[in-house]
Amino acid sequence: MIKAEGIYKRIGNKEILRGIDLHMKEGEFVTVLGPNGAGKTTLLKILAMLTKASAGKLTIGGVTVDDNVAKMRGQIGVISHNSFLYDKLTAFENLRFYGEMYQTNNLKERIYQVIDEVGLQYSLADPVRTFSRGMLQRLSIARAILHDPKVLFLDEPYTGLDQHAIGILNKVLFKLNKDKRTIFMITHNYEQGLELSDKIIIIYKGKITYQDQAKCLGPREFKQLYLEQVGGKQ
Repeated sequence: MIKAEGIYKRIGNKEILRGIDLHMKEGEFVTVLGPNGAGKTTLLKILAMLTKASAGKLTIGGVTVDDNVAKMRGQIGVISHNSFLYDKLTAFENLRFYGEMYQTNNLKERIYQVIDEVGLQYSLADPVRTFSRGMLQRLSIARAILHDPKVLFLDEPYTGLDQHAIGILNKVLFKLNKDKRTIFMITHNYEQGLELSDKIIIIYKGKITYQDQAKCLGPREFKQLYLEQVGGKQ
């Protein structure tokens, strides 16, 4: 589904990414970990076509991105630190706005479908300003999957969530992955990454230093491996 080859990103004289090669199968869930400043979010932005690489090739679903950026953006959904939701609007109004922007077919039916997927069916008429952090994250996912994208990108989705909200979010992500959506997630929460993912990747100083199946190591073993890979930095 995603094939990145020789991805470099330079800003001025600084190399943010230094030759990233990444292959993701359709329906695969990949979690990326690494210390702050490692290049994780920059990689996500390149894969999500929010910024361009300085060098390298990116294909999604067998299509070269550089030649089809506008067309390909309709195949992805992005959840970042900014929810991109409007506080004064209700959950339904927010989803209707984005659905109309994406020209989503059978919009009202689709809104009810995605709001049910994220477990917010009883909050559909509530203003977003009344939502907890966990509810905002779930509504952000509903927004991101409203147009039925093939690939979902998440940047630190667990930030600010309590254990109850983490559990709910995990159920949502598990269901999305079970429905064969390809998921690329950045997090510092390695325990959640190991639980949910098919593959774990560690990025350090702009390079992939480790990648393997998530089930190969337990949390304790992986924590030790992670610290060895990044020199003890968080």
